[in-house]
Amino acid sequence: MWRDLAPIGRDAATHGYRRHAWTGADADCRAWFRDQATARGLTYELDRNGNQWAWLGDPEGRDAVVTGSHLDSVPDGGAFDGPLGVVSSFAALDELRRRGAEFTKPLAIANFGDEEGARFGLACVGSRLTSGQLTPQQAAELRDADGVTLPQAMERAGYDPSRIGPDRDRLARIGAFVELHVEQGRALDLTGHSVGIASAIWPHGRWRFDFHGEANHAGTTRLADRRDPMLTYAETVLAARREAELAGAVATFGKISVEPNGVNAIPSLVRGWLDSRAADQATLDTVVAAIQQAAKGRAERDGVDLNVVRESFTPVIEFEHALRDELNTILGGDLPVLGTGAGHDAGILSGSIPTAMLFVRNPTGVSHSPAEFAEEDDCVAGVLALADVLEGLACG
Repeated sequence: MWRDLAPIGRDAATHGYRRHAWTGADADCRAWFRDQATARGLTYELDRNGNQWAWLGDPEGRDAVVTGSHLDSVPDGGAFDGPLGVVSSFAALDELRRRGAEFTKPLAIANFGDEEGARFGLACVGSRLTSGQLTPQQAAELRDADGVTLPQAMERAGYDPSRIGPDRDRLARIGAFVELHVEQGRALDLTGHSVGIASAIWPHGRWRFDFHGEANHAGTTRLADRRDPMLTYAETVLAARREAELAGAVATFGKISVEPNGVNAIPSLVRGWLDSRAADQATLDTVVAAIQQAAKGRAERDGVDLNVVRESFTPVIEFEHALRDELNTILGGDLPVLGTGAGHDAGILSGSIPTAMLFVRNPTGVSHSPAEFAEEDDCVAGVLALADVLEGLACG
């Protein structure tokens, strides 16, 4: 499975993945998922929000156990973030069949669409729509860099966007969702464990900073006469690093747009996107407020107008303790329980159904990069742990 999936959406120059929502690479990943489902005799289903499901047992049954993750990527992302969870889900089912497990509950494997938010700027679109955290009206306003709306992209890919929206009946039939994911950090590598259990997801959000200055000639305009928004942006980037370090949080300006974007032109507009995360809400609020204050102060000195828009936000998510403890008991009771700064579909769905996560060791801690990696032995350990969990939840 890993070899078949690996070439899809991989850039020959960067070796990173560009599996963005509702593109050709996304369609190829979806076809791969459908093929895996039908090859195992599972009931394949595409829901109203474009999420894929592969069912063993009655899709209309109650108290279903669901596993899975996502197949899309960030720009030039790694091979493991998302796909490891989907591949491991099919492999875990294969292992349970080898064991002769007898299921007493419906089991499903899911691929949630547009988890990374690389194309439309909002993460976990598929699970947000399903849970009602993103309304159809809000979804219709999402646009990519070319101005294509989410509904237009879905329609061009052959899906009906008129049906998107909350899927409460589906969620009501799910008793537990367990997502396996490569760890996006080095905590497991430091403890020496191949597999860990998630405790919580840090609160996190994305803010757009618009710095409006005045376009002018780079060669003839005196420094004293300039209203250069790039200076304000640069100071804000440094402030983000400084404030995050002081608070023990993280803050990153990872995306920038410049107008008119000419080498010999002073920009009229610099637009930067801030991603910030912290272990608790108060710390996150303090960090973002300090970054905005620093940006405002510098903007006043530079004669630049500043506008800040919060584009997305997810509060702290504590995974259900009862399910988390049940996973730990099934797996022997001695696995590390880890917090994470990364968002996941399991976190979005936790407001509607019991969810839990397993992490697989990442020896370098690198993620969202072609260098993302996990050893095969650790991946196998993750599959066996997931199989044990599914057996405990769905075969009891």
